[in-house]
Amino acid sequence: MLIDLADAGAGTSGGKAAVLARLLDAGLPVPPGFVVPVAAYEQAAGGLDFADAGAVRDLAGPSPALTGEIARALARVAGDGYVAVRSSGTGEDTATATAAGQHDTFLGVRGPDAVADAVRGCWASLWSERAVAYRRRRADAGPPALAVLVQRLVDAEVAGVMFTGSGTGSAVRLEASWGLGESVVGGRVTPDSWTVSGTTVTRRTLGTKRTRTDRDPTGAVGVVTREVKPADRARLCLTDEEVTRLAELGRRTAGLLGGEQDIEWAVSGSRLWLLQARPATGALPAEADAPAEAAGAGDAAGESDAGESDAAIRTGTPGSPGSAAGPARVVRGPGDFARVRPGDVLVCRTTDPAWTPLFGVVAAVVTETGGLLSHAAIVARELGLPAVLAVTDATEALPDGALVQVDGGTGRVALLGPG
Repeated sequence: MLIDLADAGAGTSGGKAAVLARLLDAGLPVPPGFVVPVAAYEQAAGGLDFADAGAVRDLAGPSPALTGEIARALARVAGDGYVAVRSSGTGEDTATATAAGQHDTFLGVRGPDAVADAVRGCWASLWSERAVAYRRRRADAGPPALAVLVQRLVDAEVAGVMFTGSGTGSAVRLEASWGLGESVVGGRVTPDSWTVSGTTVTRRTLGTKRTRTDRDPTGAVGVVTREVKPADRARLCLTDEEVTRLAELGRRTAGLLGGEQDIEWAVSGSRLWLLQARPATGALPAEADAPAEAAGAGDAAGESDAGESDAAIRTGTPGSPGSAAGPARVVRGPGDFARVRPGDVLVCRTTDPAWTPLFGVVAAVVTETGGLLSHAAIVARELGLPAVLAVTDATEALPDGALVQVDGGTGRVALLGPG
């Protein structure tokens, strides 16, 4: 039943795997892997009524026979090593919907039983609150189905995301941090960023990069998050030569697939790897004319033209264009979700994919960490929701209930009054 990644098609293997198969066929560097096809999910889910939220508890995992197939495929793809287990849905990574971060990913998985458990976890995440809420907001969403992609894990020294234009000479914007890419795509760090025009790096911005995520070095299954050494926080995680090589790889990918692309990648040793490519579903905010200060610095700006005081203005990374005003709602975790009301401005340290249902309620988003290519920023742009990222101490500087104005195009957040 399993499908080699090189043979994946959208109908059997979902959008993510099908695109990677095209890149493999073109000779681009994609980690080897295989797909547990849509048919396996349909077999496991047959007879369950997911209109009942509790039905997902009865969703079976891969059968013993399929787990045996997984064991043989693992030996071929990764030997006794580790893999990444990721969703590849029929309704994600399309030109109109990325479903970025809506389904679960499992990294540092080892052995057939652990992979089988992760496959079931991916299937179940199709019916998580966040995934259901995401589909509900999309009138064009069809009946969901999910394949699962299993690939050899790249033990990345540096990883991140890049956004390519559609032309061969178009600018490429990259974001990166130490370790696996989950730190960047999940918005857990404020990454380093670059812009490449032609073969020249025209912009470099140092992020904060306080933590990194890596495969558990003890040999246990899974990943660990640890502090980044101060010296590594203070330096860019890529050289200009690496950045220009990545940009060229991104342009080749965009040329093959057509149109602007949102690409996840990793660097291990001197090798570059492509982990995902999908059409960009929303344009990035324009860059400022002058080079930015260190990303995530978020210091209060000077007085504005309107005479607003230093304390009334905060600046961060423009994440999703548009402007909106509303009462700040400081959210520190799921326990605060019930306090969020329509028209609020969500203010938080970072956003987990589980927070996506709030995006259908709030008027704008302000975070303390993250980059413009994180899952939260991607979904905000899809929904037309203004977002400003990497505003230092936003949860303290913007009091709960205070009236704030968010400009996602300029990265400016203004405190208008006590509310």
